[in-house]
Amino acid sequence: MRDWDEDWEALVPRRKLRESCSGHIAMIFAAVLALMLAMLAAINWRQWRADHSPQALPLAKAAPHDTLRARFALCRHKRVSCVVDGDTIWFQGEKIRVADINAPEVSEPQCDFEQELGEKASDRLVLLLNAGPFSLTPPADRDADVYGRKLRVISRGGQSLGAVLVSEGLAEPWTGHRRDWCY
Repeated sequence: MRDWDEDWEALVPRRKLRESCSGHIAMIFAAVLALMLAMLAAINWRQWRADHSPQALPLAKAAPHDTLRARFALCRHKRVSCVVDGDTIWFQGEKIRVADINAPEVSEPQCDFEQELGEKASDRLVLLLNAGPFSLTPPADRDADVYGRKLRVISRGGQSLGAVLVSEGLAEPWTGHRRDWCY
């Protein structure tokens, strides 16, 4: 004959262990979910900040020849009209390098300062492009860079938007080579 009391006591620790493990799994799942939501919120906050910054007004008014326009955001997956970083954009499905400036990198920065400044330059370029119509003009010496990107000066009202970034300390004039932003 079986002793039911012994069988029951043998089952109780297993049940408590299962309940304890399921509680830990639920806590881990909740922590991972909270971390994912926090990361998504940080990404969306950066985009919202770029779209709603008080610096949204350009320094120059559009001229009659400024006929290009699109709704720009920071580039994610689909790259039609978006800002990659402070000196690279996609416009109507074409990758364009801003010809008259060099901006800090955001995809492979060499230090935290370059990352932070690169993000500010990218956000500001989004604002400048969305502030009104603009023009794209190729430089006199060449049409594309060694990476196949179209080289263009972006301007509004005859004023270079790249020069605006330079005047605000978010880029430097293009001199033919990249600067070390981590000095």
